[in-house]
Amino acid sequence: MDIKRVATDAVNETIVLNVVHMDYKGQVAKRINEKMPLATVKGFRKGQVPKDLVEKQYGKAIKQEEVKKVVDLALERFVQSERLNLLGTPLAKENENFDWDAEELTFEYEIGLVPNFEIDLEAKNNIVKYIVTADDKLIDGQVERIQKQFGKAIPQDKVEADSDLTGTFTNEEKGISNTTTISVSTFNKKAGDKFIGKKVGDVVTVSTKGLFEDDHQLMDYLKVAHDDVHGLDIEVNFTIEAINGAELAELNQELFDKLFGEGKVASLEDLKAKIKEDAEAQFAQQADQKLLLDVQDFLIESTKFDLPAEFLKKWLQTVGEKKLSAEEAEVEYARSEKGLRFQLIEGKAMAQSNIQITFEDLKEFTSGAIRQQMAQFGQTNPTEEEVQGIVARVLSNQEEVKRLSEQVVAAKLLDLFKEKANPTTKEVTYEEFIAASYGE
Repeated sequence: MDIKRVATDAVNETIVLNVVHMDYKGQVAKRINEKMPLATVKGFRKGQVPKDLVEKQYGKAIKQEEVKKVVDLALERFVQSERLNLLGTPLAKENENFDWDAEELTFEYEIGLVPNFEIDLEAKNNIVKYIVTADDKLIDGQVERIQKQFGKAIPQDKVEADSDLTGTFTNEEKGISNTTTISVSTFNKKAGDKFIGKKVGDVVTVSTKGLFEDDHQLMDYLKVAHDDVHGLDIEVNFTIEAINGAELAELNQELFDKLFGEGKVASLEDLKAKIKEDAEAQFAQQADQKLLLDVQDFLIESTKFDLPAEFLKKWLQTVGEKKLSAEEAEVEYARSEKGLRFQLIEGKAMAQSNIQITFEDLKEFTSGAIRQQMAQFGQTNPTEEEVQGIVARVLSNQEEVKRLSEQVVAAKLLDLFKEKANPTTKEVTYEEFIAASYGE
């Protein structure tokens, strides 16, 4: 058998396999001999059919099966021996006039190659690493929410400016139907004013555009998907089911102990300090995520390389349970191209910086995540044995291993980007961070 590569360009090639009779005749003859005792042809008893008739009846199908096995094995070994770094898998070129009786059978497979490129993590950029602080407005608002949450609800006949409403947001077209409790003050003033004076059973129609100070609150109160939040401009109905005022809870030691454990918070100043600490820890995670996304966008924009786009579109039509049309594959490729580009850049960055993920890295990361989750449920001092028992169970699940491995990679890349990309540090409030992140 003769196998060769024919380059179309830097990322597209064709593998050509020329198969001769010697490559498959022995296996075909063996299969024919195995078939003879089982063959049935009219006019002959089972097992007594002449060999030439068996070959005539079954030979072509057997030949095609054995040639396919030979080609598949040869193709797999050739890809391995040539150390080809493929995108997708080889695609057989269709040949409607293929002659199975020819002395030499030629098969052609299109392949898409991972492009060769370099990345410069230290290239000049405008990336900002935000330090997000919790200001007095945010902290005071959280104190008030705590007092309301643990205070006494007082039923009201009609809605007032400080009322808490329980009701259901609906929009049939967008499939929105979510029951929630929300304070009138949470809405923007224009929307909030629509509720004043309303009673239980009334329906208030509001626009989602600018409904809240932060559009991300649509995810909390309307259960709108993250990708749909920005720019969403539809009308939703809110059916009022209960109206309550609140007698605020007293900020005393009993409440502090209930919230944070005995003796950990002893005054309003301690409470505000704890709120600030917890909020800024959460903001730091959001700021890191934005930094990672900003670096991704910068690297995708600044790192130029070609992809075997047409090959990948054809390949997308062949994978998955549901085969895609050419038009559907075009849409899917457009949707996934950016992710594919960063996946290649990510791999290159890890290789250039010799970043490797070990099982110990995975165990350590999982252990930290479990401790953090347990703390959220009040288990602040679990034993090492308890934690490692949970780690072992989690890492016995391959889907969890894959998910956590991706998070470990992201964490290592984030550390790398912080070091190499040298972003400008800027301290902002949460409101300023939201504005910088989403232009809101």
